[in-house]
Amino acid sequence: DPDPDAARSFRERQRLFGLPRSSWADYDAGVISAGGGVYDRTVKSVPISPQVRSALGLGDDVVSLAPPELVRAILLAPVDLVWNGGIGTYIKASTETNAEVGDKSNDAVRVDGNQLRAKVIGEGGNLGVTPRGRIEFCLVGGKVNTDALDNSAGVDCSDHEVNIKVLLDAAVSSGELDLADRNPLLAQMTDEVAELVLRDNISQNFLIGISRASAPRMLNVHRRLIEDLEQRRGIDRELEALPSDQELKRRLEEGSALTSPEMANLLAHVKLGLKADLLDTDLPDSAYFGARLPDYFPTPIRDRFAGVIKKHRLRREIVTTMIVNEVVDYGGITYAHRLNEEIGATATDAVRAFTAATEIFGLHDIWARIRAADAPMAVRDQLELETKRTLDRASRWLLSNRPQPVAVGAEVNRYSAGVRALGPKVPGWLRGHHVTSLTDRSADVIARGAPIELATEVFGLLNLFSLLDVVDIADITDRPGEEVGALYYALNDHLKIDWLLEAVSHLERGDRWHALARLALRDDMYGSLRSLTLDVLSGGDPEETADEKIAYWESKNQSRLGRARAALSELFESGAHDLATLSVAARQVRSMVSGVGAQSEVPR
Repeated sequence: DPDPDAARSFRERQRLFGLPRSSWADYDAGVISAGGGVYDRTVKSVPISPQVRSALGLGDDVVSLAPPELVRAILLAPVDLVWNGGIGTYIKASTETNAEVGDKSNDAVRVDGNQLRAKVIGEGGNLGVTPRGRIEFCLVGGKVNTDALDNSAGVDCSDHEVNIKVLLDAAVSSGELDLADRNPLLAQMTDEVAELVLRDNISQNFLIGISRASAPRMLNVHRRLIEDLEQRRGIDRELEALPSDQELKRRLEEGSALTSPEMANLLAHVKLGLKADLLDTDLPDSAYFGARLPDYFPTPIRDRFAGVIKKHRLRREIVTTMIVNEVVDYGGITYAHRLNEEIGATATDAVRAFTAATEIFGLHDIWARIRAADAPMAVRDQLELETKRTLDRASRWLLSNRPQPVAVGAEVNRYSAGVRALGPKVPGWLRGHHVTSLTDRSADVIARGAPIELATEVFGLLNLFSLLDVVDIADITDRPGEEVGALYYALNDHLKIDWLLEAVSHLERGDRWHALARLALRDDMYGSLRSLTLDVLSGGDPEETADEKIAYWESKNQSRLGRARAALSELFESGAHDLATLSVAARQVRSMVSGVGAQSEVPR
């Protein structure tokens, strides 16, 4: 059907589907556009009309094709989407033989991933493309995930069905539901279950898209994650079609990255590993995390069977799956791995930190607005990636500065009110580089289609991270949060610490040790700024402005500050902003701290 009428052809396929028995010979030829037709695959040749030649991108000399040749031509058509919904493997890698594929019945029609002219492959069936065929298609510019990811809604739907039936059977056994009402209730929930299932599927696709956008600069992290999965989870790179060290080195040198199918594969193993780790702990049994269990079920069940839900025999597994999906789909494939690598965080540490950070900074609301925004996908990806900077820093801060394990409810209660109250005031406290950086960075995505208010909020989010320290300092000194915040941000600008932090963020991630050195530098600078704020507050009068407090502090510490400022000025003027010079800069900033600021422990 070279120029199909989508609505009419759908109705005709639907009619065939409803027949007790049917074949394509029953298809109404009157629905097919000019030049098309239905042909038996056992015939020797099929006539190729001008319309079909045009649709399939064939040469003018092609007037007929054998059925296998025509199927290959359809697979290789210059289209937006190849959709596989059937049985069989139709696409392999050029490096694979048909014998290796193991689907002899389709050997005559199979094509290679690097031959395809489609932009995207979507998979409703399983095994339509070999794993290496997918990767090869991506490496020549195509877009494809994996059949497991595209098909995840099917498995998810089965899981929901089983878990709902387990619950309803328990309700029948306890006398809370009549057996005769069970099946009608199941039917009533069909649409809502579909919505719940598709929500998970869509969330994973957002994650893969965002991961793809940041993949080149994350390749070293992905390499270390693969090594970790090998060592701790026992995965086999060859069986999983994951790149070797040599291939990863080649891609690093070329500036390329992991492909979508490779990242989808990592996603699956990361989720499986996190789930196994969490099930070995008591986290799924905690009241805080267990409270999300009802959200797994459709509204009629939540409304009628709250007590039965709490007793569900698979409640731990359901809660754990919900937690893992949330943390990985929004935190990212490498989120838990990086926290483990950077500060030795366990799976439960990562989950607790993620949950507290997202609640304190209202990240779920921001993510929902980004994903629903009327903006190009590349812009939405950039906005969401920007929010991850705050998530990552807040997570590390909570794991490094607060009692462990992180008491999610208590930490949310401690910080969220302060962040909400002081957050709107932060733009008024920003000065100099902070203001110009925020304006420049948000202007870029606004010019590419981002909503102005959303872009401004997202790029200003990282400036709110420091409110964790501001809330603590206000608690330590028993001074108003507004006074502390105004001083903190003024001091940040006055000493150009914000400029140094920006320079640190531009350092290459490199290997693990380079990444850890970047983090240590950043933490050192934030720690010094916290201590310096305490120093200045200790000598300043509450009625004084931030600038007056800073001026008084400098007048009392001229000798010590003068040496540090001179060294910093020399570094700024040198134009060298590598790891070595920034380490010296961090040391000079730290040298400004006196004994008062060094005693910055917050009451527990």
